[in-house]
Amino acid sequence: MNRLSGLYAITDDKLSGCALSAAVEAVLVGGCRILQYRSKQTDRSQLLVEANALLILCRQYGAKLLINDNVQLAAEIGAHGVHLGQDDTPIVQARTLLGDSAIIGITCHDSLTLALEAQQAGADYIAFGRFFSSSTKPSAPPADLSVLCAAKTRLTVPVVAIGGITLDNAPSVIAAGADMLAVVGDLFGAADITARAQAYCKLFG
Repeated sequence: MNRLSGLYAITDDKLSGCALSAAVEAVLVGGCRILQYRSKQTDRSQLLVEANALLILCRQYGAKLLINDNVQLAAEIGAHGVHLGQDDTPIVQARTLLGDSAIIGITCHDSLTLALEAQQAGADYIAFGRFFSSSTKPSAPPADLSVLCAAKTRLTVPVVAIGGITLDNAPSVIAAGADMLAVVGDLFGAADITARAQAYCKLFG
């Protein structure tokens, strides 16, 4: 698997249907090559329709689609992987369901201990955050950028930063050690989503 890096787009739960597909395509046109489908809706048929539509788009642009939390959905549509929270399906179980080639990431908040355990269990990347105030997860525990610096010395898998990332603070987050920037609001809330995605991608050279 190629090393994961760059802009990591996470879909805005406020978007659905055609609006979701259009926004995601705009992100992919802008150069993003890893996308997470995050939806808290409970309508299984709608989840399947949207996830399949996004998978088609990702394949068209050579991007990877990960599903948030829902390992069964990821397996059913043949997504490239899954992103897990601490209370979701264990990494080992997700690996068994999705196979060796699947990308499995996990949120570890600000804990290097959890990150090291996740790496040992087979995670392909570790996500830390939130680093700034976030409208997507306002109640998430805060993390300091120093955890990224420490993670780079202790982990061999890529590191993701999430939580309130904007173009203004992104350079400091990358400088602290983030391999990927997970962005929701500052990306999908932009007036020109493609231009915003391009701006993020340029930060990585």
